[in-house]
Amino acid sequence: MALAAAQFADLLWPVLVALGIEQVRIDPGNTAFTPLDFVTYPYSHSLVFLVVWGVVFGIACRWLVSSHRAIVALIAGLVVSHWVLDFVTHRPDMPLYPGGPRFGLGLWNSIPATLAVEFVLYAAGLWTYLRATAARDAIGRWAFAALAVFLVIVYLAALGTVPPSVQALYISALAGAAVLLLWSWWVDRHRVPRPGFPSEDQ
Repeated sequence: MALAAAQFADLLWPVLVALGIEQVRIDPGNTAFTPLDFVTYPYSHSLVFLVVWGVVFGIACRWLVSSHRAIVALIAGLVVSHWVLDFVTHRPDMPLYPGGPRFGLGLWNSIPATLAVEFVLYAAGLWTYLRATAARDAIGRWAFAALAVFLVIVYLAALGTVPPSVQALYISALAGAAVLLLWSWWVDRHRVPRPGFPSEDQ
């Protein structure tokens, strides 16, 4: 659930693009890192709506997964954290609220800086997860390692890639999200919380 919470904005976004509710344009050179011009995405990526989605995720976590306050707060916070991280990487296209001002520090204008920052964040995330959980069996160990490597390969393979169409973009995004969520769920079922860390049963 933590991965779905952190990625919720990007899980919702291709659905809304497919429905015509949000818009993206393929514009090579828009930034050095991505050819995408995020024309409008107020419901999936604005700060106000991500706070709302964070509350929804927190409530869902409270009733479906765990009543432990730390876990509920973490899940809600992960949803909102997406705006903060995108604020750092995006050019000024991150809305505070639908129709409101947009912000962004533009890290994506530099590929070396983007790679450095995002790999550090990725390593920190892996370290945090490994510190909080332990493999219950070989699947929990090797399927996790394979997932970690796979994410790096996909990330690097996407560099310089220009989608042939918006339709191809949202279809591939939805397919990739399905694979990632199922794989991560499978891995997590084979890992257990380390002593001192709250579990979903608490």
